[in-house]
Amino acid sequence: MGFIDEIKERAKQNKKKIVLPESMDRRTFEAAANVLKEGIADLIIIGTPEEVKANSEGLDISKATIIDPNTYEKTEEYIDLLVELRKNKGMTKEEATKLILNEYMFYACIMVKAGDADGVVSGACHSTANTLKPALQIIKTKPGTKLVSAFFLMVVPDCEYGADGTFIFGDCGLNQNPNPEELAAIAISSAQTFKFLVQKEPKVAMLSHSSMGSAKHADVDKVVEATRIAKELAPELALDGELQSDAAIVPSVAASKAPNSEVAGKANVLIFPDLDAGNIGYKLVQRLAKADAYGPMTQGIAKPVNDLSRGCSSKDIEGVIAITAVQCQYN
Repeated sequence: MGFIDEIKERAKQNKKKIVLPESMDRRTFEAAANVLKEGIADLIIIGTPEEVKANSEGLDISKATIIDPNTYEKTEEYIDLLVELRKNKGMTKEEATKLILNEYMFYACIMVKAGDADGVVSGACHSTANTLKPALQIIKTKPGTKLVSAFFLMVVPDCEYGADGTFIFGDCGLNQNPNPEELAAIAISSAQTFKFLVQKEPKVAMLSHSSMGSAKHADVDKVVEATRIAKELAPELALDGELQSDAAIVPSVAASKAPNSEVAGKANVLIFPDLDAGNIGYKLVQRLAKADAYGPMTQGIAKPVNDLSRGCSSKDIEGVIAITAVQCQYN
């Protein structure tokens, strides 16, 4: 059984209610039809009857709950809740009404905040900012969280590295140029995420263009300092750096470049020094290695809200829904 199949089975054991706000995209309905058929999650799709009909033709979504914000009985209650949540920011009822009726992502997040749903999956046709801004304003961060970050769950076929080809890459979708403290927080969150999603022990590599002092640069210094902070905050973690990517995952290279590291050559959680590196890295692996790339998933929001790449397939959406459902089991 492949990784995503295992995730689906776990999702089925304790079904959660996931909101899909992108009824204007055919891929949403293709994914929804499969999720409902397999019994992976209960789904709420937000949209007008016209949007749903136009984009779901020929697909069986009869088991989904379809909500039209213009007519749903709880819409007025959601508007009042948004006003209350944002009153310190000057939110008026008129502004809240406009957002709730026209911005389906705000509607989805309000449903989660009200306890009427467990998580949200969006981003197939919206930017990361348009997906995560409502989540951060309405659902907000998990208590004790220092930083919300994004990761990709990468499943590489026929791969001997990582956890049988399964990795977490972070941060590949949100934080542009994290400082050492933020990079350490991303590493610790990603390790925790790997442990409950993959159910194996995380081995975290702090990536750089340098391995154990082989190069000198301020960018290297940042990763070295982040490694120090992460080890201090989470001494129980198998975490090391700075490491070049080949030293992180290939045992023979690790033996040469970092012979004293307990992580080198065995890493399954790869922490990139900035968003450029992370975004470039995951897309190269996805396209060249034909890997399944699920994400960008978020960690640190009070309830699971996950983004999608706008280049995603319906299969990708299906996988992210399953992973989101499993994340909901831990919230």
